[in-house]
Amino acid sequence: MSYCTKERACSDLAKPPVNEPREPEQFLMQAPQGNPLLLSHTLQELLSKDSVQVELIPEKKGLFLKHVEYEVSSKRFKCSVYRRYNDFVVFHEMLLQKFPYRMVPALPPKRMLGADREFIESRRRALKRFINLVARHPPFSEDVLLKLFLSFSGSDVQNKLRELVQGVGDEFMTCRLATQAKDFLPADIQAQFAASRELIRNIYNSFYKLRDRAERIASRAIDNASDLLIFGKELSALGSDTTPLPSWAALNNSTWGTLKQALKGLSVEFALLADKAVQQGKQEENDVVEKLNLFLDLLQSYKDLCERHEKGVLHKHQRALHKYSMMKKQMMSATVQNKEPESVEQLESRIVEQENAILTMELRNYFSLYCLHQETQLIHIYLPLTSHILGAFVNSQIQGHKEMSKVWNELKPKLSCLFVGSSNMPTPPLSPPEGNFFSS
Repeated sequence: MSYCTKERACSDLAKPPVNEPREPEQFLMQAPQGNPLLLSHTLQELLSKDSVQVELIPEKKGLFLKHVEYEVSSKRFKCSVYRRYNDFVVFHEMLLQKFPYRMVPALPPKRMLGADREFIESRRRALKRFINLVARHPPFSEDVLLKLFLSFSGSDVQNKLRELVQGVGDEFMTCRLATQAKDFLPADIQAQFAASRELIRNIYNSFYKLRDRAERIASRAIDNASDLLIFGKELSALGSDTTPLPSWAALNNSTWGTLKQALKGLSVEFALLADKAVQQGKQEENDVVEKLNLFLDLLQSYKDLCERHEKGVLHKHQRALHKYSMMKKQMMSATVQNKEPESVEQLESRIVEQENAILTMELRNYFSLYCLHQETQLIHIYLPLTSHILGAFVNSQIQGHKEMSKVWNELKPKLSCLFVGSSNMPTPPLSPPEGNFFSS
């Protein structure tokens, strides 16, 4: 079966019934048993929800621009689909529209012109982190948006995503517990929110510095590989030198010939050392730096959520209260001035509408805090990832030094012929002499 045939087959099985009539009841999230505010997931449970690979596929050249496409493969849905960056953008927009009170990770920038290979690879890694965080997020992982994005193989995936959200309403409108959220919140929720926000801000700052240092360590390993390779090539070039010896150096002709033969063969070991250093650097990029970036993306999405809460629903609630206060003042003024009954009735009607708007804003505010409480728990569920990252770093260092030490030890016996004394007996220096090398 060809790739396209398999893709269509798995898409047909996994594709949500986009065009079928749906009852509103389908969209209502089921209330969990016990206290619905508390999450019972472990880190391993979240990580095992899905593993999504995002790989570059060969560029397709349009009339004016090169279009980068990605092969997105989901282990959970057992499907591979093609996606472009703009598909990710629409998916991200629909997630924010449907789940405004949840942590929706940010997308990497688009960068229209001058996208070099380094930028494209960096964006691929970022998209992979994004889709894996989304695929492992409890509400997102069970939503039809994710299922369609990871399994639908048609060319109009963006329209299908928009259709799924159109007319449905956000999570506040579809969650059974939305209007009861206040009942599940602790009395000091505002103080807890402020403390959690400060804690996670500090954690973010520390992990940002850790990521920066980890990048430098991995980069140094790759730079070290380059230096070792050049070092070995220079030794080889020295050993391959064909410049004839001057007559006054003829007495040492045999010594120089022996040295050249030994130097020429050392490039193999130095090339192997360079290869080991590159492997260590790449491993630390994948297992340490990328995991730190994943956690930073999650922490940043929490910071963004806190900002949306303050600038969004909280600000709208305060603005609605202010508008209500102004209306009440107008009502009092109209009563005192004995205005026409019709104008007073219109004002009363507007006040009732505003009271309903304020009630809705209050309910949304509490639901936003309810979701924030759960998202804070989710951050803490991810915190043990720190031990995974440190373990990967330590193991990489141990394995890298062990493999390089083995090559160095194999290289050492080959140096014996380089150290020949006046009696033509090998005298390799086993350790540096005391004091200054050039002292008498």
